[in-house]
Amino acid sequence: MAIPERFSNLPDYAFPRLRKLLSGVQPGGEPMVMTIGEPRHAMPDFVASVMAENIGEFAKYPTNEGTVGLLEAIGGWIARRYGVEVTPDQIMALNGTREGLFNAALALCPETKNAQRPAVLMPNPFYQVYAVAAAAVQADPVYVAATTDTGNLPDYAALPTDLLDRTAIAYICSPANPQGAIASSDYLEQLLLLADKHDFLVFADECYSEIYRDAPPPGALAVATRLGLADRVLIFNSLSKRSNLPGLRSGFVAGSAANIAQIRKLRSFAGAPLSLPAQHISQAAWQDEDHVAASLALYQEKYAVADRVLGNVPGYRGPEGGFFLWLPVEDGEAAAMTLWREAGIQVLPGSYLSREVNGQNPGAGFIRVALVATADETEAALKRLKAVIYDKNKNE
Repeated sequence: MAIPERFSNLPDYAFPRLRKLLSGVQPGGEPMVMTIGEPRHAMPDFVASVMAENIGEFAKYPTNEGTVGLLEAIGGWIARRYGVEVTPDQIMALNGTREGLFNAALALCPETKNAQRPAVLMPNPFYQVYAVAAAAVQADPVYVAATTDTGNLPDYAALPTDLLDRTAIAYICSPANPQGAIASSDYLEQLLLLADKHDFLVFADECYSEIYRDAPPPGALAVATRLGLADRVLIFNSLSKRSNLPGLRSGFVAGSAANIAQIRKLRSFAGAPLSLPAQHISQAAWQDEDHVAASLALYQEKYAVADRVLGNVPGYRGPEGGFFLWLPVEDGEAAAMTLWREAGIQVLPGSYLSREVNGQNPGAGFIRVALVATADETEAALKRLKAVIYDKNKNE
C-alpha cells in the first residue's frame, strides 16, 4: 500500500538527516553534542518521592484530560505567571506539547475555509511538528520567513488578504526555536487582532517561556484575554524545559472551554493520557518555583558565557530567551561537518529546521547550538567552535 503523498513528500526529520551527514566521519576531538534541546540541569528533587508515593497508581487507567489536582495546579501557575484566571475546563494535560501541537490541528482545523482549502501559517525556520500537523489535516502549509529583517518572528500581517482569509491556524513560538526571539505584547496583540479580523486561531508554542535573559516573556493568552479574544488562542507549555523533565512527557494546552472541549473529545478516542504517577509529579512541578529559578540562573550564566566568547563575531545575536544559539555561517551543512571533523562538536544545520521558499532557505546560513551542558563545558566548546569556524576563516 502506498504511503499518503502528503507525508511521503515531507523531508526527513532533522536528526536523521544529521546522522546521515556525519555518517562515517570521525570526531576530531572529545565529542560534544550541542544539537538536541534536552535539558541537562537537575530535575526537581521531589520527583522520586512523589513517584514512590503514587507508584501503585500504575495499576489504574489514568484520567483522560488530567486529574483535578493537576488541572488546578496548571491553572494556578497560569494565574501566577500571567495574571489570567482559567478554569479546569479550559485546560487539558498533554503527553508532551508535541502531541498537543499536532492534535489541536486535527481537532480544530476545518476541512475548508471560505469554500477553499485551508492554510496553516508557520514561521520559517520552525518546530517540525507544525508542518506535519498541516499535512495531516490536508491544509496548505505556508512557511513565513522569520529572519533578522523581521525580528526573527514571522510577519503574518504582510501576507496577501486572500491567503489570510483562508487561514485556519497560525503557529507562533515565543521564545522562538531556534532564534530565541521573544514576541512582545504589541506583536501578540497585532497577531490576535489579525486572527480576529480573518477568523483564524493562533497556536502559541510557549515551551521556552521560563528561560529568558532579562524579563519573563509575555503570554499570548494574557494578551488575548485583555483584548476579549481568548477564544482566538491556545497556549501550549510543558515541563520539559521549565522543570528539566523531558522524559516525563508532560505538558498542557489551555484556551477557551469550547476549543478545549474539542481537543478533549479527540483525546477520548485517539489520545494517550499521562500515567497517574506522572500526573502527580506534574502537579508538584507546576506548584513549585524554586527549581525553576535555580535553572533559570544557570541559563543566564550561559548567556553571559556565549556573549563573552562570541560577542565579537560578526552577526552574532545572543538569544532573548530559550537555550539555543542561532549562529551565522557561510553554509550550515558545511559548518556542521567541519565542526564535527575538526573539533568533535555536533551542531545542527539551520536548513534542517527550515523549508525552501522561492529558492531561498532562511536557515541555510546558520547553525543551531544548544546551551544545555554546564557553563564550563559550554565555554570550552564555544571556544573550540569559534576557533574552527570564525577565527580560522578570519585568518584565511
